[in-house]
Amino acid sequence: MPARVVTGPRKRPGQERSRQTVEAILAAAARVLVRLGYDRASTNRIAEAAGVSIGSLYQYFPSKEALVAALVERHVDEISSAMAEAFDRLRTAPIRVAAAALVQIMIDVHAVDPPLHRVLHEQVPRVGRLEQFHDVERRMMALTRAYLELHRNELRPDLDLDVAVPIMVQTVEALSHSAVLHHDLHAHPRLADEITELVVRYLLDPDARRRPGRARRARRMAGR
Repeated sequence: MPARVVTGPRKRPGQERSRQTVEAILAAAARVLVRLGYDRASTNRIAEAAGVSIGSLYQYFPSKEALVAALVERHVDEISSAMAEAFDRLRTAPIRVAAAALVQIMIDVHAVDPPLHRVLHEQVPRVGRLEQFHDVERRMMALTRAYLELHRNELRPDLDLDVAVPIMVQTVEALSHSAVLHHDLHAHPRLADEITELVVRYLLDPDARRRPGRARRARRMAGR
């Protein structure tokens, strides 16, 4: 039976100098992973790129897997913080406005250093961090449901939130992930609009789906 790889940090930095050392190691790990890939990256190469001794690296990270796990945790925290802040800011915004903002945030989060995020996502099972991604997904579903409950009057009358919330969250995540990491579409001017339109058409009552311009024209025509 193979020995269990330790993926937690060996110790947490307490002083500012220690925090700077850890930041330098993590930044170097990211560069080495992108340049060489997971299999060719090594703690020796990462220590050299960070300008620290291998002993200093091992003070904080007992293995290459622990370094990847720390980068994954940072990625997960970025997603969680961005989404929580956005939902708090947009809780009273109409669904179309909120959907557009949240879709753009998901694209932006994935678009920060796509080569690194591609490596991290590929290695998540190896470093045992799948549960953290599931935790983020559960938090996003809870925030989404709370928001939609506040906007019931805009939703399709037959919409079942028990089914709709997982579909919406997983669809936006999957499309953002694939578009940025596998198809290099994050800079495409229509990407966010197209994903938003998909979400809006799925969620909204048909009478609420009209774009403002179309609605105004329809009212003018009705008044003639």
